[in-house]
Amino acid sequence: MPRSRSAYRCTECGHEHAKWVGRCEGCGAWNAVAEEPTAVGGGGKAGRRDGGSLRPTAVPPSRLRDVSTHPLERYHTGLPEFDFVLGGGIVPGSMILIGGEPGIGKSTLLLQAAARLETAGRTVLYASGEESPDQLRLRADRLIEDAGAVHVLGETRLEAILGAAGAVSADVVVIDSIQTVYTENLESAPGNVGQVRECSGQLMRFAKDSGTAVVVVGHVTKGGGIAGPKTLEHIVDTVLYFEGEVTLDYRLLRTTKNRFGSVDELGVFSMTESGLVAVPNPSAVFLAARAAGISGSAVTALMEGTRPVLVEVQALAAKSGYGTPQRVATGLDPKRLAVLLAVLERRAETSFADLDVFVQVTAGVRLTEAGADLAVAAALLSSLHNRPAPADVIFLGEIGLGGEIRPTGAIERRIAEAARLGFRRVFGSSRSASQVPGISLVGLDHVEQLVRALAA
Repeated sequence: MPRSRSAYRCTECGHEHAKWVGRCEGCGAWNAVAEEPTAVGGGGKAGRRDGGSLRPTAVPPSRLRDVSTHPLERYHTGLPEFDFVLGGGIVPGSMILIGGEPGIGKSTLLLQAAARLETAGRTVLYASGEESPDQLRLRADRLIEDAGAVHVLGETRLEAILGAAGAVSADVVVIDSIQTVYTENLESAPGNVGQVRECSGQLMRFAKDSGTAVVVVGHVTKGGGIAGPKTLEHIVDTVLYFEGEVTLDYRLLRTTKNRFGSVDELGVFSMTESGLVAVPNPSAVFLAARAAGISGSAVTALMEGTRPVLVEVQALAAKSGYGTPQRVATGLDPKRLAVLLAVLERRAETSFADLDVFVQVTAGVRLTEAGADLAVAAALLSSLHNRPAPADVIFLGEIGLGGEIRPTGAIERRIAEAARLGFRRVFGSSRSASQVPGISLVGLDHVEQLVRALAA
């Protein structure tokens, strides 16, 4: 067994310290420095660093123009929404990281994808450190797909997993989860910062050398980020987040990094008793339960990667029963809600000072772009005056601190999606250019005009 020593590295930026400190000297993050045992004198990273000499690479460098190109091949999982988020399928030799809350459906999604890959002639090894093969069999029996051909392995030692992958000549290796896997090169327990980093590095090298695609599941922290060192997300080729409320039927698969496709793509699934079912038309699903003639409701169109998605924003302004009014936002940054309320009070002469304000986005979607500001403001004004917004209108635009309404990007694609679902008017910036047939643009320059338009 090689000797070991401890290093103190920041989990956010990877900066190494001589001893533990409360604040990282590299990035300034507090309480991000963790002790990390490292192997010395063996095959680990520290042993090579202390070798004292630089060994020449076995492959000489070449000029970029001399590198031969090949068509990008992908493994189609048979789940259209999963393939869409990945950019068309799984790329051989790539490493994919999927994070999400416990019980959200990560293991179910990957087991279904593994079953369909086996049906398509691809060999899949499903290595689980959290469930035994018996438990995986019980899960598989509930699925629509026949997962009987999938190779399963209840193992947490990385060397054994890689050996099994080579023995079955796996095209795809699924590891559930990376926090349960350990390597013999380090003496620390599984889930340690050093173990996660070293195992991820070895899996990436295995994927690139063998051409096997590696898919790993990662736990998430209380803040919603993937647990472990931040460098874990930099190592892999693709990072996916599985989102949604456990109590709701819909799950959202979002990509935040993709070296082989576009980012911020969104895939929607419906959780059923027999597994996850892809939802090809998310806009219609998100608006299916929208009630007509109810105040405090407004519709906007979001750009999730290359796909426009229509969502409903609901607001409720009610008389406060306490000294300090409440401000509650679900699916929206509370700070952004505070800014919009301040703009409406100062620039549109409306008052929410003695009212409790509640805002939520339906179906568990999160508003992350400023183009939804106009819809939030419309829902607030509709609830304040108890007057429903027009049912055939969507709201697109960013609201500035001066009350001005600014255009949003990809306006024609958003409007085209709205027209497909039966909307006939768009309230947006007067500087927006739209020529989508069947839908008209109502140009607004200031939030005061929005107040008058909703009161008409």
